[in-house]
Amino acid sequence: MFSCVSWLQPFLALLSSTLLTWGYNCPPSCLCPDHHTVDCTGQGLTRLPNSIPLDVRRLLLSNNWIPWIPSDFLVLYSDLVYLDLRNNSLTKLEPGTLTTSSRMVYLDLGSNNLTEIPTGTFGESRSLIKLRLGNNPFLNMVSKDAFSGLTSLRELELERNALSGLDVGVLSQLPSLRVIRLEGNPWVCNCNFAKLFLWLLENHHKLPTGLDGVECFLSGDGQQVSLSALSEDSFRECRGMLTLTDYLIVIFSGICISVAAIIASFFLASTIHCFQRLKAKRTDEEEGEE
Repeated sequence: MFSCVSWLQPFLALLSSTLLTWGYNCPPSCLCPDHHTVDCTGQGLTRLPNSIPLDVRRLLLSNNWIPWIPSDFLVLYSDLVYLDLRNNSLTKLEPGTLTTSSRMVYLDLGSNNLTEIPTGTFGESRSLIKLRLGNNPFLNMVSKDAFSGLTSLRELELERNALSGLDVGVLSQLPSLRVIRLEGNPWVCNCNFAKLFLWLLENHHKLPTGLDGVECFLSGDGQQVSLSALSEDSFRECRGMLTLTDYLIVIFSGICISVAAIIASFFLASTIHCFQRLKAKRTDEEEGEE
């Protein structure tokens, strides 16, 4: 009896292990160290792998040649919290690709060929804590509302890109931001940069390299200087200058005022004309009575 039980123990263990892994498919050329991790790092992939488990939480796809992500890719992977796409060949992000990643905490898109980060790229990814977008040598445009809705974002990396300017609203709308990396960009210290500089001056503690590590080109002579060498007075000539938005507001306000003045003049002239006709009518009636 005892020998039968001893013989059954390894069999039951093997059966249990088989049942636990039954139905769990690891993509070809990838490693799956546990049931929630898929590691396809450095496998020379030119597209996203097939047969990714639906309950994957950590997906590692760095150091491949993946050129794009289908817009519906993340719809099925609602448990995904960690996505590493570093060092691939991504040139753009399809609209809505990342809007369904409601649980994602970590996203690495660094060292790709992205050219811009448009509005609504990340949707309402309110759980996202760390976003890496550095080392994209062609990334020269980040829309003002590109990170709208990322209320939990603490770390944002935009270092070593091709950014010459950045709307300060991109950063000021991130209430949880603790770390921002901006070094290694060809910043131009003109009037468009003034508001961003003032924000960085006030939030210099969020820069890992400090103001010393961020440099910009002076608009006058093209000399590259550290932001720590500048001050508010460096941009004093910009204080009286209006932005394009300001000009549009002024023009629109002027048009509205002109239209209102024309309408008011029309009603005033109509009112005066009515009074004149009424007065003339009364005069005629009085003369007729006499």
